[in-house]
Amino acid sequence: MPLRLERIDWMPSPPLAPDDGPIDFDHLKRMTLGDAGLEQEVLAMFSAQSAKLIATLATAPADAGALAHTLKGSARAIGAFGVADAAARLEAALAGGAGLSARLSELGEAVALALTAIEANLRRA
Repeated sequence: MPLRLERIDWMPSPPLAPDDGPIDFDHLKRMTLGDAGLEQEVLAMFSAQSAKLIATLATAPADAGALAHTLKGSARAIGAFGVADAAARLEAALAGGAGLSARLSELGEAVALALTAIEANLRRA
């Protein structure tokens, strides 16, 4: 029996790793051992800290690399991996003697997305 070919419309494949938004809430839940109150507290602390660090980084302080490193660690702890990646790129650019401008803008955008997700989460709680 001969093979019969049929045309099938192309369908995009799902991403290999799901993109659940700017905060990986499953990661956060594991890091806080499922304690919802602690989750909310950690998110509120990250919101305040990240906003303060972005404002300070905008002034191009001498310790900008250390501040970017701090933000990177805090972001990883709560599952804000987009913020952590942007902070790592800023940290690397600073270590290599590159300017703040483009990387700081990228970091600011990542933080804004994370803060929007955090605010929505805190309102639901």
